[in-house]
Amino acid sequence: MPGHHHPHDHDHDHGPDGDISAEEMLTSIDAVDIGVRVKALEELLARKGLIDPQALDAVVDYYEHKVGPRNGARVVARAWADPAYKQRLLTDATAAIAELGFSGAQGEHMVVIENTDSVHNLVVCTLCSCYPWPVLGLPPVWYKSMPYRSRVVRDPRSVLEEFGTFLPETTEIRVWDSNSEIRYMILPRRPPGTEGLSEDALAALVTRDSMIGVSEALTPGGAA
Repeated sequence: MPGHHHPHDHDHDHGPDGDISAEEMLTSIDAVDIGVRVKALEELLARKGLIDPQALDAVVDYYEHKVGPRNGARVVARAWADPAYKQRLLTDATAAIAELGFSGAQGEHMVVIENTDSVHNLVVCTLCSCYPWPVLGLPPVWYKSMPYRSRVVRDPRSVLEEFGTFLPETTEIRVWDSNSEIRYMILPRRPPGTEGLSEDALAALVTRDSMIGVSEALTPGGAA
């Protein structure tokens, strides 16, 4: 790995052209990058015939492109554009989200919390990484990290500022803890200047981070 070199004289198999093998990558103290470890594990399992790489790619593609933040963005855009739908969403999020065709594993018990001018909400899972896959896709690495999970409860304002979200001191910040029984999603504030925009245009302003609550929705000009 670039920037990480150490002498070693123990016996092990190297990959082609002397590259580090998948087995060594998984055990090397230098292989601290989780993405590298995952790739090495995938290579090892595929070589042993325990997984089908094409099937794995299909699963990843499904969650990135069919089950992902764009689904949640459509939910938010509909709520912004349709007051009746918004009320249903805040009353029974699971049913309202299912109206748009989004449901499934990790999205069975949804609760949507609305941000307002006086209250800003954000989501964490302090125990592990519970996350609403049908509307937000796969959780980002930082959401699963211990620093986020611990600090956002103790000092949410500082964490928000690290994401570039600066709120007035008068704004109340509430943290919602997702778990195995309830998955939370944030309904961000509708940006000003979006009157008359189509639902597709509104959805383009909704980011994954705004539905977790660490940021606001984008403005029509592209800035949060």
